[in-house]
Amino acid sequence: MTEQAISTGNGKRDLIHVNHLMKYFPVRGGLMQRVVAWVQAVDDVSFTVREGETLGLVGESGCGKTTVGRTMLRLTEPTGGEVLYGDTNVFDLKGADLKRMRRNMQIIFQDPYASLDPRMPIGESISEGLKIHNIGTPKERFEIVLKNLEKVGMQDFHSRRYPHEISGGQRQRIGIARALALQPKFIICDEPVSALDVSIQSQVLNILNDLQKEFGLTYLFIAHNLSVVEHISHRVAVMYLGKMVELTTREELFRNPLHPYTQALMSAIPVPNPDLKRERILLPGDVPSPLNPPTGCRFHPRCPVAMEHCGIEEPPFNEVSDDHFVACWRVE
Repeated sequence: MTEQAISTGNGKRDLIHVNHLMKYFPVRGGLMQRVVAWVQAVDDVSFTVREGETLGLVGESGCGKTTVGRTMLRLTEPTGGEVLYGDTNVFDLKGADLKRMRRNMQIIFQDPYASLDPRMPIGESISEGLKIHNIGTPKERFEIVLKNLEKVGMQDFHSRRYPHEISGGQRQRIGIARALALQPKFIICDEPVSALDVSIQSQVLNILNDLQKEFGLTYLFIAHNLSVVEHISHRVAVMYLGKMVELTTREELFRNPLHPYTQALMSAIPVPNPDLKRERILLPGDVPSPLNPPTGCRFHPRCPVAMEHCGIEEPPFNEVSDDHFVACWRVE
């Protein structure tokens, strides 16, 4: 990514800088379980998240979206690159310094069923982070729990319930309340509504919007549902096979997608009018394996407008117009 992409835009201060992020997972084999290959889950990804905005991150399953989010928080250790929170490189922090940093950076997990301890009451799950960071007395922590439950539209008595006693939508609200407990500035939302019914999805999205307006929160919103991303995001980044291929404002991306992969994604969005027909772009073949990604542009084996040069050299991730970044040799 060029230095232009790391600069501040639209008058908002950059809160997070992700520079050349890489995460490779080892594949082991043989009698001695030596590393025989690497899964290139995230490969040289750079972007910024501006203060107070929601940056949507979209792409097919397996493209590396969740790995980007988990690596930013060091829930998964990186292979390379850096994540700057302000002027601090999160990857350089250890021990108490990393613990302090995590008060500012939280995550809402995808699966509301698996992210809560089934043997722990809801109130204890929310207050666990407060205990770890030695915040307040037990009474003060309980008051914070009730306050956060109220923010997500739940009652005091829910703090005494266990996860199996509440619905999926309520569990995801608990996940939001738990992330809010430490008063973070930045929250990664890892597909927080993908496991929920459509009616419940809208409730959770509205809660996230209201909390952002009230507390000035910054979100990285990971999803594969473009309609959800369009509803909640200010800017949108598109990933394909571990690479970022396009990044721009929500309005620009949905009005004028430039990368052929983004155009194919947009053509798959259903039109709620039976009289209108959208020309569907069908991509040939399957997504290549991240174990052995194609040379050059990773999308070129499936690209309907690929040139010979696309398979030889990887395109740079450049700003082609104001706040619109694309990695494609066809776009200038």
